[in-house]
Amino acid sequence: MRVDRALRVVLAEDSVLLRDGLIALLERCGHRVVAAVGDAESLITAVGEHDPDIVLTDVRMPPGFQDEGLHAAVRLREARPTLPVLVLSQYVQRTYASDLLDSGDGTGVGYLLKDRVGQVEEFTEALGEVAAGGTVVDPEVVRQLLRRRRDPLERLTPREREVLGLIAQGKSNSAIARELVVSEAAVGKHIGSILAKLDLPPAEETHRRVLAVLAYLRA
Repeated sequence: MRVDRALRVVLAEDSVLLRDGLIALLERCGHRVVAAVGDAESLITAVGEHDPDIVLTDVRMPPGFQDEGLHAAVRLREARPTLPVLVLSQYVQRTYASDLLDSGDGTGVGYLLKDRVGQVEEFTEALGEVAAGGTVVDPEVVRQLLRRRRDPLERLTPREREVLGLIAQGKSNSAIARELVVSEAAVGKHIGSILAKLDLPPAEETHRRVLAVLAYLRA
């Protein structure tokens, strides 16, 4: 399933150089970029104004450069489940990836790593597939999402599980250090390792601890 007609595309990419390159590539393939924007809110506005055939967006966008583009894509699909969306990223952002791929019954959606753009034929085929209502997912995205669906605590050491359990009880780093008879620095290292292994995104420290506790309780 693939469309061969010219597509009206709304493009969201904060890098001017890459944005211009994608515009040139899309137009060379016969498509029309009706709007090219550099942040998530402008993406949502442009989609409302132009009603495109497909949205092509990066994950990291201003102001936080974390997952604003992917979050915007999820919002757009919630409002219009049939809107085809193809996400490009340098890495797998798991926070909203599953929500995006589950939206609209999983049709008309794609998630590719940016390395695929260099493979022009593969990229343009993916664009047409998504625009026609198909689903295209980079194999690396599949691998990482499947890994995340396993028990997130299985990667923790016994000591890290113990520390996380004490965090879930509301204990501070100093209280954990006293209970385990270790230094606060050692506790801090354990917590850093726990957050990294649970793939928690960079954020305010208290928020990350809460997310870690939620993962512990779910498991």
